[in-house]
Amino acid sequence: MGTMALRPVIALFLSLFSIAAFAAEINGFRVWTDPDKTRAVLDLSTRVDYRLFTLDKPDRVVIDLNSSRLQASLRDDLEFDRDHSGVIQNVRHGSPDKNTLRVVLDLSAGSSIKSFMLEPTGSYGYRLVVDLYPEKDGRTTVKQLSDRQKPHRDIVVAIDAGHGGEDPGATGRKRTREKDVVLAIAKELKQSIDAQPGMTAVLIRTGDYYIPLRDRFEKARKHQSDLFVSIHADAFRNSKVSGGSVFVLSRRGASSEFARRIAASENNSDLVGGVTLSDKDDMLASVLLDLSQSAALEASHGVASTVFASMGALSKTHKKDVEHANFMVLKSPDVPSILVETGFISNPAEEKRLKNPAWQKKLARAITDGIQDYFYLSPPQGTWIAANRKPIHHRVVRGDTLGEIASRYRVSLYRLRLANNLKSDNIRVGSQLLIPTT
Repeated sequence: MGTMALRPVIALFLSLFSIAAFAAEINGFRVWTDPDKTRAVLDLSTRVDYRLFTLDKPDRVVIDLNSSRLQASLRDDLEFDRDHSGVIQNVRHGSPDKNTLRVVLDLSAGSSIKSFMLEPTGSYGYRLVVDLYPEKDGRTTVKQLSDRQKPHRDIVVAIDAGHGGEDPGATGRKRTREKDVVLAIAKELKQSIDAQPGMTAVLIRTGDYYIPLRDRFEKARKHQSDLFVSIHADAFRNSKVSGGSVFVLSRRGASSEFARRIAASENNSDLVGGVTLSDKDDMLASVLLDLSQSAALEASHGVASTVFASMGALSKTHKKDVEHANFMVLKSPDVPSILVETGFISNPAEEKRLKNPAWQKKLARAITDGIQDYFYLSPPQGTWIAANRKPIHHRVVRGDTLGEIASRYRVSLYRLRLANNLKSDNIRVGSQLLIPTT
């Protein structure tokens, strides 16, 4: 009788010992590759102590995790194909001792390594992230400043698909992920812009991987971009909310970034409009940065207005005008920047439309038209568009007023009347107005 009474206690003790012995479980393994690195992610049930080191001949990364065990096979959970695996050729595991789980990444080339633990967020729990940076061959495809100074150069538009990799963004009712939708739209937008004479687009993110927010606009600056466009798909708790939006940086956000740049100017070599700040005194650096940032903000609002108008001609917009916010990706000091919310992925009808390739193409064309309208109105000197631009016409639709059209294209009412020989502000639906360029 006494022996039988002990059995549940022994079973409970063994169960508790098992839980204590294996504090963490690995329940997933994923890989992404971007142009700079390969990222491997281990999904964990809790935070865990680990040790990481590299070996060569052959190249590999060894990850030892304390008090951990596999919930499932790494290979079963691994989306392992040549499009995503990057420098990782294989993954395997073992146990050098009873308290350690060892995961080994076999590599195709020597790489420098960074690793860190991520806290739970959204649908993700704890994650151990290992970034592998393969050795570079010294080649680069980034546009140089000399390219920007060539006569009749293309206008360069940097397109940033929001989120990516570990950050899926918003999710619709049908499990449509924002990171997938906006990348598809970004790729359509690149094709649309590349098809226009005098314009070239570059993608900040070309696949399913994450880029830190500040790195996104810094990549645009390295490409000597004339415009930075960040693509997103909004979400809201009320599924009936709908419509696209266009954002520019608020003055408050600009001021905070201005202060950060000035504080850093002594120790970095940031370029502002092609000018190095590090060798300037504080006063001159402040003046140069202020001038550059003011010009960028003015241009941002100009292009946002024409893109917003073009999107409004295609479908409903969420608000009646361009909006202002402190988004980090809009804080470039010298590249005009806008953020386009393509619609509400939380709205079932818009979710269905956003993942429709035909709609993605239409939306990309509308954004392209808005960008092109702006640069035909105010082309940078030395560009092909400045030398070859064509007249811009606006077809009057119901609800248009002459004042709203002038504001949309950032021209004065006087110049708009003069260009169209108008004696009054009355305009007919269906008529075409010539937009004067500067």
